[in-house]
Amino acid sequence: MDMQPHPAVLQISARTALYRPMERPEYFFSEQLSAYYDAESRAIWCKWNPAPRPSFNPGLLQDLGSYCRFVSGTGGSIDYMGEHTPVEYAVLSSGVPGVFNLGGDLDLFIQLIESRDELGLYAYGKSCVDVLYRNYIGHGLPITTLSLVQGECLGGGFEAALSSDLIIAERQARFGFPEILFNLFPGMGAYSFLDRKVGRRLTEELLSSGKIYSADDMLALGVIDLVVDTGAGEAEIAALAKRQTRSRNGLVAIAAARRRVNGIAYEELMDVVRLWVEAAMRLNSRDLKLMQRLVTRQNDIRPAGPVH
Repeated sequence: MDMQPHPAVLQISARTALYRPMERPEYFFSEQLSAYYDAESRAIWCKWNPAPRPSFNPGLLQDLGSYCRFVSGTGGSIDYMGEHTPVEYAVLSSGVPGVFNLGGDLDLFIQLIESRDELGLYAYGKSCVDVLYRNYIGHGLPITTLSLVQGECLGGGFEAALSSDLIIAERQARFGFPEILFNLFPGMGAYSFLDRKVGRRLTEELLSSGKIYSADDMLALGVIDLVVDTGAGEAEIAALAKRQTRSRNGLVAIAAARRRVNGIAYEELMDVVRLWVEAAMRLNSRDLKLMQRLVTRQNDIRPAGPVH
């Protein structure tokens, strides 16, 4: 059954939303995705709440595509309290306590591999890249993209976080790429994003180890940008926006220069998706059984505790 939108939100069509003027404008895309505008941080916050597992199912990816078009369509400003106010940040975050995102829809992968549906796998990979690339290029606007990680951030969830200009993690967050455990690799941007950030050696170590890393580990390795205390992530983003007010233009230009110098082309990401599809189609029954075990673990996952 579809969840009804918040009373302050007027849903006008599937995967499209408007809002009524209010203190914090909200936008409803589906029961899996909503967003709101925060005037203090001048940011649009995207909050996902996927079901039945906290992973990127096709419905959530379709909603995220609509969200990306919505952000681009603002042109960099929001009608807030009768005035046009700037959109300077776009934040990816989770509405699932203890989980940022667990990554790809493994149950779907198993079905597609067993039915030898290469086109279905490719279409899934493309829908992921379409969303991550829009976030990577700042939705075509002079804005800063951020990922706020407050829990488990694995596989495709980690790839999503890496597509942002900045990654802020609360101390309880954990990161990793478990794909190697079932003889695959993360194929929707992980190699490209990490290689530009930390180089080939560390990239391949992170992709091939199957290890889970703490937020402090990721900070020390240069993969994420800031670690804050548990529960302090949203306040830190508001503080960051305040600190950067006077230097916004220069910082946005630096980010644009970084993308030009170390740029990742959409075609590169799609070429890697093709490699991922080919590798997925080579998985054997043992690999698929291991993948199914991970699906079971995803169904039972609880909020993350401290990493020792």
